[in-house]
Amino acid sequence: MIAMPKLATLLILLILAAMTAPAATESLTAIEPRPDAPPLTLEDLDGHEHDLRDYRGRVVVVNFWATWCPPCRDELPSLQRLWEGLGPDGLVVLGVNVGEDADRIFFFTADYPVDFPLLQDRAASAIDTWPVRGIPTTFVIDPEGRIAYRAIGAREFDHPGITERLRELQQGRSSEPSTTE
Repeated sequence: MIAMPKLATLLILLILAAMTAPAATESLTAIEPRPDAPPLTLEDLDGHEHDLRDYRGRVVVVNFWATWCPPCRDELPSLQRLWEGLGPDGLVVLGVNVGEDADRIFFFTADYPVDFPLLQDRAASAIDTWPVRGIPTTFVIDPEGRIAYRAIGAREFDHPGITERLRELQQGRSSEPSTTE
């Protein structure tokens, strides 16, 4: 379980994200210049370690979420559909659960089944190294390991506007101007 100060911080981040989330759920914010993605090495529910560096050369969607977060629950099915649609083309989706144990995540997936890896950040330490401003926050990592896009708040990740941006990134093209969140 999360220490009380960390839990309070997460709750504040959730409230701020809800207050600042854009109305459009089909947009991503381009990050220019693209910074290197911070390190990320976590275990999935089966105890297999996933290191972001192992996915170099592929587009990776890293979604920070929690079971208690209503917007996270809203967007999880669209992340699954995204994975089903673009996963065969090499897209990687990693769901980073913040601060919860494996049992809670496992029981949650009975109602929200996903096939992509759900990683456990039990100590909520990854959000200290990643620029997470609320839950959910999602980052799109380009094949060179840099943060190309960010989404704060829930999105419909299988929306054609988002899938087109991801396909362009997979093909080495991305010319979308920055948008605001």
